[in-house]
Amino acid sequence: MSLDVSPALLAQAERGEVDEAEFVDCVRTSLPYAWEMISSLVAQLEVDGGEFADNQTPPATEQERGQLLRALASDAIRGALQRHFGVRLAFQNCHRVAVFPVGPEADDRLARFTSIRGQLLNQSPELRDC
Repeated sequence: MSLDVSPALLAQAERGEVDEAEFVDCVRTSLPYAWEMISSLVAQLEVDGGEFADNQTPPATEQERGQLLRALASDAIRGALQRHFGVRLAFQNCHRVAVFPVGPEADDRLARFTSIRGQLLNQSPELRDC
């Protein structure tokens, strides 16, 4: 799953620094499922509060799954999304995306979610081949 990079954005990258807002827009248009997932979780966290917001519903298609993997496996994309939305992102399995508030009060919750124990407890036979 690759980003759909415009010639103008590619030329910007070839010249040097890239405007992060333009990069984020490229991610938004290239990975719409991942963008919507993260956007909705950020909104949920803002409205409901709580320790974090997460998705537990597997994507309906392999293309959607690929978008999540692309967005969260790339350090550049993940970092840009975290800065854009003002959250920290965490990822388990093939679909469990979580958003955490930024700040030391969320550090322990994020550490538990991303721990080896947290990963093992989030396994199930249904997700074996996801």
